[in-house]
Amino acid sequence: MSETTEPYVASERPRRLTARDSRLGPWRAFLTAHALISRRLDDDLRAEHQMTLAEYAALLQLAEAPGRRLRMNQLADSIVLSRSGVTRLIDRLVGDRLVARSQCSSDGRGAEAVLTDIGLARLRDASRTHLRGIEAYFLDSIEPTDLATLERSFGAIGNKVRSDGRGMSAACDPIDQDRPPSSRPD
Repeated sequence: MSETTEPYVASERPRRLTARDSRLGPWRAFLTAHALISRRLDDDLRAEHQMTLAEYAALLQLAEAPGRRLRMNQLADSIVLSRSGVTRLIDRLVGDRLVARSQCSSDGRGAEAVLTDIGLARLRDASRTHLRGIEAYFLDSIEPTDLATLERSFGAIGNKVRSDGRGMSAACDPIDQDRPPSSRPD
């Protein structure tokens, strides 16, 4: 099959991807940008607040939730972590008194993570660093007229992937990325 630079049309039968396929350029650019920005944001939060980007994301989701509480599975889904990954993350946050565990108020079977006042204060403090990083590493590189297109495009991608009904796997867990696969929990 020959490689082409013609745009892919969704109604066509998908062409087989090859390593030199020009359609992979946007994908590779996205992966590189995401990895670099995530690493920079994480580095900034660690240096200035002794907090990881995943911890910040969890605190933010809890702060925005009704009653500053979420069931563990909802939190895992909202920050794109596996169930075991969010459990380890919440264990650390509980140890730092930023989050408390609670029985689910609606059915008593599930566990909820609840943002503490200390956690809210730490989140507010760290948000300056996080927003400064978003401005410097992401927004400063994009034309303002392109922002709506990017939001629409990335939103459509996220919605399509979410709609397939598959849950997260430990292999997708950002907390486990620095561990070799053989030492990751199931």
